[in-house]
Amino acid sequence: MKTKLMTNMYNFECRLFRSVNRHFDQKMLNFYFRNITHLGGAISTIAVCLFLVFFTKDLLQIIGITSAISLLFSHLPVALVKKLYPRKRPYLALLETKVPANPLEDHSFPSGHTTAIFSVIIPFILFMPQLTVILLPIAISVGLSRMYLGLHYPSDVLVGCLFGSFVGFLSYTIITRFFILPL
Repeated sequence: MKTKLMTNMYNFECRLFRSVNRHFDQKMLNFYFRNITHLGGAISTIAVCLFLVFFTKDLLQIIGITSAISLLFSHLPVALVKKLYPRKRPYLALLETKVPANPLEDHSFPSGHTTAIFSVIIPFILFMPQLTVILLPIAISVGLSRMYLGLHYPSDVLVGCLFGSFVGFLSYTIITRFFILPL
């Protein structure tokens, strides 16, 4: 029973993955997803946090500090889980997966890009809810890009989204509850 359930869940996940990845050859989608995916990468997320911490004041600086804390504390567990639960990336496990040249070769679970972007944007959204309409579609696009590019399964992205959001919320809660904020 357990094996059949797991098999059905994996088959569903593979169908969902393929429904996103099958559009890989479309020129406009390629341009969009190949570029937006980098917003969840280390260079972009760290650069945004450091810029806000060192070159802004007041609320933006607090958001930068909160996002930096969130990014740090979300990255460490992701790196550990990738080592403890080595899951092959979809392009290595599924036939006919479309993938760009020189894809990542580390493990798939969970999505580090998705975790990073959500851990950085959640403090922004909590401090400045009006930014939700801009930041949430960007973060969702980063998650979709990871499947579109053949690098992650939907569950990798979902766990990254949930974990990044949780750590972002936790960082926000700690900063606002235990530190005096000049708002």
